Amino acid sequence: MPRLIPGQHIHIVGIGGFGMSALARVLLQQGYYVSGSDRRPNALTQALEQEGAVIFKSEDAQNVIGAEMVLSTSAAPANHVELAMARALNIPIYKRSDVIADIMSGQVSIAVAGTHGKTTTTSMITHILIETLQNPSYIIGGILRNSGHNAGVGTGKAFVIEADEYDFMFLGLRPKVAVVNNIEYDHPDFFKTPNELVRAFNQFVDRLPTDGLLVACADDPTAAILAQNRLVAGWPVTTYGVHNPQANWRALNLRIDDRYQTVFEVQRDGQLLGTASLIIPGEFNVLNALAALIVADQQGVPFPDAARALAAFQGAGRRFQARGEVGGVLVIDDYAHHPTAIRVTLQAAKERFKTRQIWAVWQPHTFSRTQALWDGYVSAFEAADHVLLTDIYAAREEPVPGVTSAELAGAIAHPSVQHTPGLDDAVDYLLGHVEPPAAILIMSAGDAPLIGVNYLKLRQERLDGPAESPAG
Repeated sequence: MPRLIPGQHIHIVGIGGFGMSALARVLLQQGYYVSGSDRRPNALTQALEQEGAVIFKSEDAQNVIGAEMVLSTSAAPANHVELAMARALNIPIYKRSDVIADIMSGQVSIAVAGTHGKTTTTSMITHILIETLQNPSYIIGGILRNSGHNAGVGTGKAFVIEADEYDFMFLGLRPKVAVVNNIEYDHPDFFKTPNELVRAFNQFVDRLPTDGLLVACADDPTAAILAQNRLVAGWPVTTYGVHNPQANWRALNLRIDDRYQTVFEVQRDGQLLGTASLIIPGEFNVLNALAALIVADQQGVPFPDAARALAAFQGAGRRFQARGEVGGVLVIDDYAHHPTAIRVTLQAAKERFKTRQIWAVWQPHTFSRTQALWDGYVSAFEAADHVLLTDIYAAREEPVPGVTSAELAGAIAHPSVQHTPGLDDAVDYLLGHVEPPAAILIMSAGDAPLIGVNYLKLRQERLDGPAESPAG
């Protein structure tokens, strides 16, 4: 196992991704010398460079010379030139999961897992603890919009981390508190069957000590089974939900107020604690908020203080994030790429923007996911008025015969579906067809956010007027 000593030179392959950049930021703040490479430099690598990291803007075997340890993204192939050089020089190579527990040692580890909502829930918990002066350390798979960062080292007792199931990252953790939002099949390139995914979540929960707390969503059938199994063993469990009357913590009487905020009452074991509110929409975010409130309570934060902090939570980057509005057309950027995430995101948009036409622009992510979840995608767009599909974002995969956006567009059960192969094609189609008032939701885990950026720019040029502030 790796031996981490502050001052070591650690080189990170794929430092520009959310997970690896967050790890790099924590290592820098803990006193390590950090270098890294990424073939696509971005705002994250620029920020790391300003904080003291050495960033190589291309992949080269020479980049690892002098490093005492190499950390590699799961996306890097085994024959990556920098990994090959590290092996030749006998520099040890590790994954995030190999080192993360040591980085968090000495603090109370709060790990947030689930197929959906883990970035937002991790962000909520972190925000509440920051606002209530708990000064946590944190690693998030997205940007906490209130702080503008995806990671930080604090002097408080808590270390909050997004626990990713992909490549078994979360099995490298030793959590004292584990949150499981939901469990639904995803990452078919790694988990070959749904049972493999469920088995991994069971192993994650088993990482808890006997006095560790499991926080599980009672509205999700599989998460509820995990909770029940741990309860039977006599270990601490707290459940939450909107619909399940057996949940320990419940959100009741959900409504949208005249400021477009979601307002709800919070009960704990039948006792009314008070009212909470969220700027960000959707019942799924109410569930995320309940998990965050439970963790805050477990960390000693009084409910009124936690609810006050939650009301100011601006969201996580690329999670229902307004990018701008021009001429009555609002553009929302969202990370949704799983059928369930697409469905609930569009439902939230329909509830929030009652007077607007909802345009769903979706870039399918990877051929394996598109193929495995095909039937779910077919019925995921009911809440949209119009649907656009770009070509599939391949990431590291090769095409699969018969798995194309054109085929999927023909299969989607919706009266208004259009296949626009390239990003520029989508922009052109939107410019020619969207009429205000409208909301365009760009949903993608790839590069489709550029559609929104370019659409707003070109629409503004056509109207020859200033961009408006995002509004409801």
